[in-house]
Amino acid sequence: MQFTQEHDEIRRTVRRLIDNEVNPHVEEWEDAELFPAHEVFKKFGDAGLLGIHKPVEYGGMGLDYSYNMAMAEELGHVSCGAIPMAIGVQTDMCSPALARFGSKELCQEFLAPNISGDQVGCIGVTEPSAGSDVANIKTKAVKDGDDYVINGGKIFITNGCQADWICLLANTSAEGGPHKNKSLIMVPMKTKGVTVARKLRKMGMQASDTAEIHFDDVRVPQRNRVGEENQGFIYQMLQFQEERMWAAISVLKSMEEVIEETIDYTRNRQVFGGPLLDNQAVHFRLAELTCEVESLRSLIYRAIENYIAGNDATRLASMAKLKGGKLVREVADWCVQFHGGTGYMWETRVNRFYRDARLMGIGGGADEVMMAIIAKFEGTLPGKGNR
Repeated sequence: MQFTQEHDEIRRTVRRLIDNEVNPHVEEWEDAELFPAHEVFKKFGDAGLLGIHKPVEYGGMGLDYSYNMAMAEELGHVSCGAIPMAIGVQTDMCSPALARFGSKELCQEFLAPNISGDQVGCIGVTEPSAGSDVANIKTKAVKDGDDYVINGGKIFITNGCQADWICLLANTSAEGGPHKNKSLIMVPMKTKGVTVARKLRKMGMQASDTAEIHFDDVRVPQRNRVGEENQGFIYQMLQFQEERMWAAISVLKSMEEVIEETIDYTRNRQVFGGPLLDNQAVHFRLAELTCEVESLRSLIYRAIENYIAGNDATRLASMAKLKGGKLVREVADWCVQFHGGTGYMWETRVNRFYRDARLMGIGGGADEVMMAIIAKFEGTLPGKGNR
């Protein structure tokens, strides 16, 4: 992929914001299990970073997706995973379908303040009985006059405690089957009947708030629907592709920095009369992990090129998400191992990275779902034969 001076400028802007406005506060926010999303997002919005590939008419830059990915890659410089993930929800998870299929009125009401950082968004798909199995969601939106009346619940919702609105996937028909009976609906979080039931505690991603949300006779206008009725499953699948590419590219720099930190630690750590790094088992393994990170970078860059060209990026995006989810765990495990007892300490970055990394193989489609998607493309699913 060919990068321009504009890509480099975006990277420098992101890094400057991280160094000045984010990393100095990460320890405090991790301890509090919450970061001030409105405050942080506003700073990113003022810098134009929340709408890089969104329409100019709503405050975006209107650039192609590679510029947004340059921003996502640089976010790996944040010394925790929680804040990059929360920003990714704002830019690449709750807003792509809105930007692509939403009416002008909806985009003006919800997308414009999302891009400016004046509002925080979240995406409402996962339920207690439907995570990666999106087709199995139970939340319903029933027509009543000009409104939808929504009942149900969502769980594991990133930004959910602080969000101003949720892009909600709900069943809007009893017919058509699980792939043709759902719609995406924009729901302001202050609407009567919307309740943040609890803020969830997690293994990692501590600074990011994660909510369980209930919807009890929530009434919103039908005009809040994104695009056509009962096309929400398709819209969400398209939205997932941006999410998965974002997830894969956002861990590249964090892996590189943790490997570099591990090299520095093992170079200074004296064991049996010499630096730990001098052991072949250590420096060979770190060299191999560095090669794997570069391999992932090549794969995700190729997926992005396909996406920009207007091709279906599902296969490559799924591969990148799968490889990224596995590699980030491998890097974390080995780097903790080489840090020894220090790596086992909660307050170290490598320990936080270990805890944060585990989510990538689960959220946004589990590893097993990625493998099933890839198998479908390759014609290797049982009973499907081979290509």
